[in-house]
Amino acid sequence: MTDRRPLLRAIYDAAVAAAHPDVVLAAHLKPVPKGRVICLAAGKGAAALAAAAERHYLDALEMEPSRLVGIATTRHGHGVPTRRIKVVEAGHPMPDQAGLAGAEETLRMAAGAGPDDLLLVLLSGGGSANWIAPAEGVSFEEKQKLTRALLRSGAPIGEVNTVRKHLSRIKGGRLARAGQHAAEIVTLAISDVPHDDPSAIASGPTVPDPTTLGDARAIVTKYRLEAADAIRRALDDSKNESCKPGDAAFARAHFELIARPRASLDTAIRLAREAGYDVIDLGADLEGEAREVAADHAKLALEARRDGRRVAIISGGELTVTVRGNGRGGPNQEYALALADLFKDTSGISALAGDTDGADGGGGSASDPAGAVIDQTTFAKMKSLGLSPSAYLDNNDATGFFAQTGDLLQTGPTLTNVNDVRVILVDQQ
Repeated sequence: MTDRRPLLRAIYDAAVAAAHPDVVLAAHLKPVPKGRVICLAAGKGAAALAAAAERHYLDALEMEPSRLVGIATTRHGHGVPTRRIKVVEAGHPMPDQAGLAGAEETLRMAAGAGPDDLLLVLLSGGGSANWIAPAEGVSFEEKQKLTRALLRSGAPIGEVNTVRKHLSRIKGGRLARAGQHAAEIVTLAISDVPHDDPSAIASGPTVPDPTTLGDARAIVTKYRLEAADAIRRALDDSKNESCKPGDAAFARAHFELIARPRASLDTAIRLAREAGYDVIDLGADLEGEAREVAADHAKLALEARRDGRRVAIISGGELTVTVRGNGRGGPNQEYALALADLFKDTSGISALAGDTDGADGGGGSASDPAGAVIDQTTFAKMKSLGLSPSAYLDNNDATGFFAQTGDLLQTGPTLTNVNDVRVILVDQQ
């Protein structure tokens, strides 16, 4: 059978490249203001976004360097060289002290913006974890513990961020409130959320928030999360309600998406069609439990196989894993492992599932895998080693499984994030 791995990887790489800051940012940047450009960036692409902004203002527009200042808080291992904008590497998905310090400095710089200054906020996926500024009365450790419980609960990212926003001094529109004396607040964002909701990207630091304290309390109850007394008091305190439409903070605030998951998925689809596949496009906004979504997609693939069709089943979105075991891995690896179990007796099917940021779950290291690839060599290897996919699924240990079969997708930091790209190729060989 023809090796489809190069094609799978080419499809994934093209989807990622379509959303890189070097490609998407410059066309959306504002002219030089009367005063300073104060650049505040957060997320996995924050440093790359900051560097692209520097090239635009310092090189293309020849702005006086002293008028460009800022700070970019990004994930550990995602920093790039910059000239004027400070880069801070911080924890993700678990926030750390570096993120705490970066958020505090970000708030100070926003508060120092004057009536001639442009406050340029650059956001990408991961900003919620990178900018950690606990609400008054909540300790960093208490919020960190609740975040860990939320991430293990299987809650969709929207629910995770609803709680985060109501325990924060920077999320839920509060950064705009801090910088409301600037001439203009311009937020340019790379979307990493289903349906591209501005209030969900990096937990919406510069836009109105539709969720409420009541919503946050209901989520804590829904997942039976242990929450410190200080957190429960904060979620009962009306002072911690997020900023709503009509708040003075948004009078001079503008928000624009510069990269969307849909655009990257369209790039993936184009490559699959050029390779001769009929495409089943499942959309860029999928959510759900990884192994359950995998089962649905496997049915489509097996039906196409039986019907003699040559198809590419392509999807985006952001899946979740309810952690019950003690293993390692993320939603893309769990999805791929579930497919390996379902396809192990079928020829002519291969698949890739990867997070476009280059890290799928893991411990926050830049070397964490982005996902996994499966095909006939995977099935042969797992049989020769006596590996049971279902046993590894039970322990949520997809990384342990694919480390043995040699099928981990290792990309390193991609410096962007437009959610997941999943591709199943069905051939008739």
